Amino acid sequence: MLRNISIAAATFLSVVTINAQKNRNTQLERPKLVVGLVVDQMRWDYLYRFYGKYGNDGFKRLLNTGYSLNNVHIPYVPTITALGHTCIYTGSVPAIHGIAGNDWTDKETGKGVYCTADENVQPVGTTNTKTGSHSPKNLWSTTVTDELRLATNFQGKVIGVSLKDRASILPAGHTPNGAFWFDDSTGNFITSTWYMNDLPQWVKSFNAQNLPEKLVANGWNTLLPISQYTESAPDNSPWEGLLGSSKTPTFPYNNLAQDYQTKKDNIRYTPFGNTLTLKLAEASVEGEKLGGDNITDFLAINLASTDYAGHKFGPNSIEVEDVYIRLDQDLAEFFKYLDSKVGKGEYTVFLSADHGGAHSVGFLKEHKIPTGFFGEGAEKNLNQKLKDKFGADKLINAIDNYQIYFDRKVLADAKLELDDVRNYTVKELEKDPTVLYAVSVDKVQESSIPEPIKQRIINGINRQRSGDIQLISHDSMLPPYSKTGTTHSVWNSYDSHIPLIFMGWGVKQGESNKAYHMTDIAPTVSSLLKIQFPSGSVGNPITEVMGQ
Repeated sequence: MLRNISIAAATFLSVVTINAQKNRNTQLERPKLVVGLVVDQMRWDYLYRFYGKYGNDGFKRLLNTGYSLNNVHIPYVPTITALGHTCIYTGSVPAIHGIAGNDWTDKETGKGVYCTADENVQPVGTTNTKTGSHSPKNLWSTTVTDELRLATNFQGKVIGVSLKDRASILPAGHTPNGAFWFDDSTGNFITSTWYMNDLPQWVKSFNAQNLPEKLVANGWNTLLPISQYTESAPDNSPWEGLLGSSKTPTFPYNNLAQDYQTKKDNIRYTPFGNTLTLKLAEASVEGEKLGGDNITDFLAINLASTDYAGHKFGPNSIEVEDVYIRLDQDLAEFFKYLDSKVGKGEYTVFLSADHGGAHSVGFLKEHKIPTGFFGEGAEKNLNQKLKDKFGADKLINAIDNYQIYFDRKVLADAKLELDDVRNYTVKELEKDPTVLYAVSVDKVQESSIPEPIKQRIINGINRQRSGDIQLISHDSMLPPYSKTGTTHSVWNSYDSHIPLIFMGWGVKQGESNKAYHMTDIAPTVSSLLKIQFPSGSVGNPITEVMGQ
């Protein structure tokens, strides 16, 4: 009798176990929320240069509990903002996804094009048409955020936030629930009619707090005693730019509140722009109920003040170091918020950068490292040489993104062949000691340019939108507009070597020094979520992140 009862009990438990297993197998496991953190102009080495100043719950939480990829590079040139954000979220390159620069020149009309400008949409939340009339219409490929929307039959929500229009719009893709960016004319976050006809109430409530004014009210001083900023050059270095009405680039910036009232974009160059962005991100989690159910949502965040501060002051300034130390604290608070709101272990985060940044020319000169300025007066000088050779004035319409655009109308009117003018220009450029390589975009494959530069040029040239000649400068040669601070655009490691860390749901702990590319980020997220890769993706999943 007892034996029969035991058999029956065992049979019952087996049936229950099998049914439970069947139920588990019918439920696709995904995180409740994916958070993409793209820190603008973050060089990979910032993770470790300022490591001793970071707390345990920001960058160190990512490094110590997540999976860090230490050898990730951008596989194209030019390495600039719009391209970086687009590449991260499409897994593609400019040759395919269509975003050829922050700006490019329309080769047929000769007019400049801004990557997200759209005259067919209207601003929402402002009357400033230039600031508000933006959309992703110039983006040809889908994003991982688009693919999540498609995979969930548009039930999974997507929100993009940034101080920059392009860094909110391009990551959020074509189909988000919203993309929001900062309007310098009002100090508010805005959007366009591509997304909606009125701001959501949660954005209106956020704007009504007037948080930017509160953040700058006490000026900007170093978070730590200034003597502790031993990873940076002395304050008031000659290669630093000026902020607002300050006469010198030195702490404290006591006039910040007044400068903000005069020109609201001054907050962009301070750590408070990052604080503001993350507070809007928190408001979006609350307002849109992101991560509130079992259908995965996606929050695409760009932290842009690191880029503005880098351009203004340069990578070796105390200002940039303070921005990162404060960002570390902001990230710790943000992760704490997500833990409480979404649940620790219930969300996945990745942190990366759209590009890095070069050391300032003045800083390098101080330390006897080869540097200088590249292309000063190039357009005027080349146009004069071309006029002397071919008899036509202003054959070069623009030099942008280290690319030369020839004016099609001038060529046609003068009955000149593009190849003749282009070949002559390349030969003249090769005489310039600051030029490492100059190549016609249709002859890159057959050129003697070494890898990986050759492939990066090919990946970066968009047949319909890029220029006619690609320029590659010598190492650490910056454009002439970077007399102070710094910039980025080139293939070298200081611009192309970016951080990449995954943390949270579905991610194992560890690190790798294997070589990967920025194009691998979107396929990795797609694999984690078990959704289709973006339409133009050329990358591969980083399987070791998921322990595979």
